[in-house]
Amino acid sequence: MEGRTMGRVIVLGSLNVDLEVHVQAMPAVGEKVMGESLMRFAGGKGGNQAVAARATGADVIMVGSVGDDDAGRQYLNRLAALDIGLEVTRQPGTPTGHALILTDTRGANRIVVIQAANLHIEHRPLRPLGKLDPERDVFLTQTEIAPDDVADAVRYVTERGLRVVLQLSPYVTLPDDVIAVADPLIIHEADVSRLQATGATPKSLLVTRGKHGVTWDGVEQSGELVPQQEVVDTIGAGDAFVGTLAGALAQGKDRVAAVADAQAAAAKNVRRYGAQPNPRL
Repeated sequence: MEGRTMGRVIVLGSLNVDLEVHVQAMPAVGEKVMGESLMRFAGGKGGNQAVAARATGADVIMVGSVGDDDAGRQYLNRLAALDIGLEVTRQPGTPTGHALILTDTRGANRIVVIQAANLHIEHRPLRPLGKLDPERDVFLTQTEIAPDDVADAVRYVTERGLRVVLQLSPYVTLPDDVIAVADPLIIHEADVSRLQATGATPKSLLVTRGKHGVTWDGVEQSGELVPQQEVVDTIGAGDAFVGTLAGALAQGKDRVAAVADAQAAAAKNVRRYGAQPNPRL
């Protein structure tokens, strides 16, 4: 399938509004610090990765859930303006997911996620998509939504022959058969030992190691090392990597080329504020 140009990425995942506060230094336990600014960005792993995949030129469909509130409406309008297809339900009486983020002057951050509507994704959410095409479609998901939704969707697309790109972040234990079909399973190096302890083995394993690059089935690949003085905000850099990778794979690029594109996207991401380009809501 090398050289195909009209791939599609189906993303199942979270849609959050990020409330980011910049501080000089992270507060210690019981300490109060002054925030320098408060910014409201589009975020959530699902949304971030969908936007990154769309930037590769792939067609993208976003599957998820938001609240029936202003935040949810604004987010859906944003995705539609980016020409991302929407299979997103709006949950009455439930707020859109949010993330509370502290970012210091070095670009390091601490994050609290309120899942809210992300935990109310419709049962069997991929069924409305109709016929899926294994020659064109790549399925991408993460674990910022309910694990049962992830498992159901992975099994559904696997039965239809789709490639599964699964980011195990945040780390959760998924059934062995779900792990087994991931190509790749994307995991941070700090969580590899936890995966190994389960005995589950993915079809291929991509380990992210921050500024030290990645390994895909043991093959190392390093990208641009961004100088510390150029790092503005590390929020969403991993999502830029994952979404770009999926978009590149959907368009037939091989592992080396797809990872190179993904690393370049992550390097660009850390040089600006927010998890997405022009992300303000």
